[in-house]
Amino acid sequence: MLISAIAQGFLWAILGIGIYTTYRILNFPDLTAEGSFPLGAAVAVTAIVSGIHPVVATAAAVFAGMGAGLVTGLLYTKGKVPVILSGILVMSGLHSVMLFVMQRPNLSLLNHPRLYDAFAGLPNYFDVVIVGIGTLILVVSGLLFFFYTSKGQAYIATGDNESMARSLGIQTDNMKILGLVVSNGIIALSGALIAQSNGYADVNGGIGVIVIGLASIIIAEVVFKEVTLGERLVTIVIGSVLYQLLLLAVIRFGFDTTYIRLFSSSILAVFLMTPQLHKGLKLDRLSGKEERE
Repeated sequence: MLISAIAQGFLWAILGIGIYTTYRILNFPDLTAEGSFPLGAAVAVTAIVSGIHPVVATAAAVFAGMGAGLVTGLLYTKGKVPVILSGILVMSGLHSVMLFVMQRPNLSLLNHPRLYDAFAGLPNYFDVVIVGIGTLILVVSGLLFFFYTSKGQAYIATGDNESMARSLGIQTDNMKILGLVVSNGIIALSGALIAQSNGYADVNGGIGVIVIGLASIIIAEVVFKEVTLGERLVTIVIGSVLYQLLLLAVIRFGFDTTYIRLFSSSILAVFLMTPQLHKGLKLDRLSGKEERE
């Protein structure tokens, strides 16, 4: 169970990194994630069942997610639809797209190949760990390379101060579209890998994934405060693993797994409140000292 939780943490960390690229760097929430995640799963599983190699199927899932991000970006920047509403519209539409792709609400990978088959001789879940780590290295390395290019710096500047970025000649709308495309491509990649790990894809598989992604980000920010951008991406991986271990602890204590989403939301709420609670306790200590003086 421990290795399984760690393995799942690595796969879900990819989702967290994808969400981070818009939620923290561009400073706006993107609800498309709840549609692009199961879309990646649906495309990958359908492609594999159709006889396509798992690597090609996973790549197709990434492109499908990027397409979803592109639609959201165009609605937001060109159509002037609020970003949250843009995400909701695309997320809703993708439900029908997934039904069209799979021709059913869910699709199994039973007796079909998966990416993990290359490491079939290893102990249970070690294949998922290896694929997860390898994918994370590729994603983090690719993002860091991008962030240190002129285009990447323009992308970061757009999130830091859009007005200033625009005054410097940066096409901020294009940066937002780029961010949504990259973000949802990474999120769809996570969906494809998790679907292959679970052995199936489901049209409702995206419900609550934003909470899971945000949990890894918030835990990382609470535990590791002052870090560089590259270090932050690594801490998100750690945060994701810690989150999965917390869920494992909840299950080990005998709680009903029917309410796992409630526990997930509660864990996230606790970590979100931690900085404010810490600040309040610190102020209480200072006021206590002043009274004694």
